[in-house]
Amino acid sequence: MIAYRAMLDVPRALAQYLSQLLNAERRARGTRRRSRALTCFQHAVFGLRWFREGRDVPALARDCGISRATGYRYLDEVIEVLANQAPDLHEALQRAKDDGLTHLILDGKLFTCDRLGEQATSVKGEQIDAWYSGKHREQGGNVQALMEPDGFPLWCSEVEPGSTHDITAAREHVLGALYWAYSHLDLPTLADGGYTGTGIGVHTPIKQPAGSQVLDVDNRTYNALLRGLRCLGERAFALLIGRWRALRHITTSPRRIGTIVKAALVLTHFEHGRLN
Repeated sequence: MIAYRAMLDVPRALAQYLSQLLNAERRARGTRRRSRALTCFQHAVFGLRWFREGRDVPALARDCGISRATGYRYLDEVIEVLANQAPDLHEALQRAKDDGLTHLILDGKLFTCDRLGEQATSVKGEQIDAWYSGKHREQGGNVQALMEPDGFPLWCSEVEPGSTHDITAAREHVLGALYWAYSHLDLPTLADGGYTGTGIGVHTPIKQPAGSQVLDVDNRTYNALLRGLRCLGERAFALLIGRWRALRHITTSPRRIGTIVKAALVLTHFEHGRLN
């Protein structure tokens, strides 16, 4: 074993905020004082190290002098208390309107993970690996997200298996609320071609006609403007994955991907001063 000094490059205020959440959770569970191996602050640092560095949980547990099983249990607590602070979809939409946003951006991402042997039936009636994305050729989970016009992430959905198309996942988690936002808040949404056919209030590119036909100049201009505005949404996932390395490949159960991404969203909101 080699001992060395290290610094965790997150604000101390973030660790204090997380330790307060953990303290409230321990009180709600009726945990006796001094009955845990780590204090709330040490517990918070343990969780932040996992999110920020993406290190193996057994290694983090060894650094803290706790068992592997306790390390996984402590990490689950961190993920849960953070995810519980994530904004509700309608709250996020109302806040976007109150902040004067002109539109939102909808996009989905496959968060890669270890293989889960779960079967599903494809649209062709064939048995396929539910968590395998043929588009990306990787195992993972599909998470939908809403972003501000500049690409800052506002909200993210629960996870769907990687074989689920974006439009199917969107119908399950977000489209109904987007229709409401357009009709009641006058808040449209921009999306890519994968969401074609979603309905009123969600603007997608106009597809190229079949054969040798070409789009009218007005339609080409519309597509160019839409791409120029929508592409900023790519910043959201880059911001989450670039900052919180644990999201680059998730080794826990794929069904927990949505909860983990929500937890990372809360961390990002805190660092950018977006939490109420």
